[in-house]
Amino acid sequence: MSYVCILRVDLHFPENGSLKGKRKELLPLKAQLQRRFGAAVAETDHHELWQRSELTAALVGTGITDLGNRAAALERYVISMFPETASVECRLVSGEDLL
Repeated sequence: MSYVCILRVDLHFPENGSLKGKRKELLPLKAQLQRRFGAAVAETDHHELWQRSELTAALVGTGITDLGNRAAALERYVISMFPETASVECRLVSGEDLL
């Protein structure tokens, strides 16, 4: 059986003053989430705001324990990069629930 973990990452950039500055923060984070964790990542909200962003990341796996560990590692990584300004919510579903 396959499982999908959907993670919503809310970020706040209090020092940021432009969309260009926001992209400068987001591009390396998205690349690392893809490279390190194999996550599919997209900015899903607050596109027009300079100081806020919402990313949605998806992880897929066949073992619920392994997938949960990867999701927890991804969450720890995001929090370590933005300790005061990030929050992460995680939802795990089976592949069967998606059909």
